[in-house]
Amino acid sequence: MIKALNQIGKYFLMIKEVFNKPTKWSVMKSLILKDIDDLIIGSMGIVAFISFFIGGVVAIQTALNLTNPLIPKSLIAFATRQSVILEFAPTFISIIMAGRAGSYITSSIGTMRVTEQIDALEVMGVNAVNYLIFPKIVAFTLYPFVIAISMFLGIMGGWLAGVYGGFVGSDQFLVGIQTDFIPFHVFYAFLKTFVFGMLLATIPSFHGFYMKGGALEVGKASTTSFVWTSVVIITVNYVITQLLLS
Repeated sequence: MIKALNQIGKYFLMIKEVFNKPTKWSVMKSLILKDIDDLIIGSMGIVAFISFFIGGVVAIQTALNLTNPLIPKSLIAFATRQSVILEFAPTFISIIMAGRAGSYITSSIGTMRVTEQIDALEVMGVNAVNYLIFPKIVAFTLYPFVIAISMFLGIMGGWLAGVYGGFVGSDQFLVGIQTDFIPFHVFYAFLKTFVFGMLLATIPSFHGFYMKGGALEVGKASTTSFVWTSVVIITVNYVITQLLLS
């Protein structure tokens, strides 16, 4: 328990240190652009692939469970929209990103720690926490854009699976998408996406920055960061849902 509290305290002190003694903008700009390319643009392929097929699976499973002929087929689209917007896009994709982007962050910073590059930065008077972690936080402010694309592709996948699978007509699907639409649900999804983005940038960075050991420990730190990032995302998801939707 004491160790856990110590780690939590160290994490928040790291967050505070990120915004102290900022690196020169001319240097920081290139670091931010590199992290946007590596963490956001580089993740678009896997996000698009998973989102498209998850939307299709939700539509098919909903259609196969609508055995009552009195239930309108437009409910397939309604269920797909709600599932994708409320949970699958923001939460499921964030857990995937914890594996893809989070492991990359931990391993890259951990390798710098092992090879003493971080020590070299600190000797030169550079705020290593700001230099390494702040660009990742800025990059993940674009994360809601990734989730917006995920939502679109998820619903498109549901439409293609439903229509071309013969489960629902295109007109019925479009009616279902618009049925009882609540704009606040989109705000809720993007709010928690923004929070998840900050967690994805900082928790893996924490595990990489404060790791000790050699190359083997870099791999262990990547695994640990994935587990804890996923646990915190799921816990925060529950809290935000309880606060905003209950």
